[in-house]
Amino acid sequence: MSDFRTTIRDYRSLNQRRTAVLDDDPTGSQSVHDVSLVTSTDEADYVEAFSSPGSTCFFLTNTRSMTPADAIATDETTGQAIFELEKRLGTPFDIVSRSDSTLRGHVIDEVKALDAVRREVLGAGFDGVLFVPAYLEAGRFTEGDVHYAMVGGKPVPVGASEFARDATFGFSSSNLREFVEERSGGVIPSANVLSVGLDDIRDGGPDRVAEILERATDLQFIVVNATTYDDLDIVIIGLHQAQDHGKRFLHRTGPSFIQSLIGLAPRGPVNASEIWGSGRSAGHGLVVIGSHVQQTVRQMAVAEARGGVTRIELTVPLVIDPATRHTHLESVAAHVRESLRESDVMLFTSRTVVTGADGAASLDVARLVSTALTDVVREALTAHPAWVIAKGGITSHDVAVRSLGIRRATVLGQLLPGMISVLRAERADEDVAGMPFVVFAGNVGGVDALADGIEVFDGRRSSMRVDVRLAPGNSPETQQVAGPSRNGEALLTRRELA
Repeated sequence: MSDFRTTIRDYRSLNQRRTAVLDDDPTGSQSVHDVSLVTSTDEADYVEAFSSPGSTCFFLTNTRSMTPADAIATDETTGQAIFELEKRLGTPFDIVSRSDSTLRGHVIDEVKALDAVRREVLGAGFDGVLFVPAYLEAGRFTEGDVHYAMVGGKPVPVGASEFARDATFGFSSSNLREFVEERSGGVIPSANVLSVGLDDIRDGGPDRVAEILERATDLQFIVVNATTYDDLDIVIIGLHQAQDHGKRFLHRTGPSFIQSLIGLAPRGPVNASEIWGSGRSAGHGLVVIGSHVQQTVRQMAVAEARGGVTRIELTVPLVIDPATRHTHLESVAAHVRESLRESDVMLFTSRTVVTGADGAASLDVARLVSTALTDVVREALTAHPAWVIAKGGITSHDVAVRSLGIRRATVLGQLLPGMISVLRAERADEDVAGMPFVVFAGNVGGVDALADGIEVFDGRRSSMRVDVRLAPGNSPETQQVAGPSRNGEALLTRRELA
């Protein structure tokens, strides 16, 4: 690992900076480890997490599943709690509005809400917003202000990917400056969006980055290009220089930025011994699937083919019909409880996507289905599953909060480099405390990933298989990072592990 991370940690320690991450679904912790995660704004749940300078805490807001009005209200409540604590401690906080690396979410609304609350509590808003959707481990990177997602091993401009056709958050722009204009309805012209390019980072270094950041005024968006963690590390050191000159920044990012922001030394995937400690809990596990992306469907098929898993479907048309909802939920819950006595269970929503007449109506349908899914999981707890894997960001949040009653957890690490977080419930319902809970985003991992994960928790496998292509000249004792080479060829590059 480069000395950048040491420099970043030293700066945070000297300035007693803390980091609060408002995560619009639970997948934002996929690039970090050994940090706290809370699901409420009750002081008892988060104050301890910020007890020491340099500490980081994720707040699971779940705002991606909400209407704009509800998302704004949630961010206002969470932001006020954070800014009040910052005021009381008298030390600076870095605020991250963490969202989707493929650009889905309430981008403009959440940024404005947090800025307004900061003005109310601390008397001043933010000068700029670093817009950094990079999720390098999953192949999402930005070059020439265009954001890419690796699809089938090739970089695809994100506006041309399936993610841009989302029923609620669909968009067309791959250029992030144009995306900001599109998402703001033209209120923020692309010409008013600043950009930190790869040449600025690699040739100009922190001084050039700071020069660009210091131009920002009045909540101005700044697109940050990055294809490697070294790019992000240099940006953070430039950010420190701009902060030392009195500039204030909010960050709207994907998962990768946070690792650099807090100076976290990367580490390899967790294995079974790290998850279970002295011994694995007896009993079978429950996999809960709400994600509908095609990669999830493929992963489900592989997991079923491996055997040892009972598939149980929650049928969406029966769930949204008041005449059949109650009976269907009772039947499914009973089936899950009975099956957990004999095998692992894969509980999933029917695969045909049901949408509403518009984005708001589609969110209503999604919430109704999610509530049904979490009700069934809560009923299944009487069968004492040994572990729970939740597939899909919103599904993971709802299962953690509504089914398992998790209020605070520790992020142990990931099953794959930068993917699939394993949490240990610290404050939760009595039967859940200490249980491993896996946040498994719908759109990450190879086709074997779900099946391999199940086998890790069953004790049939010690760790996940990592299928990675090495870029020429890189060492195998490294961590995967996706991105193009200097000449634009798509490669998987790597960084040394600490």
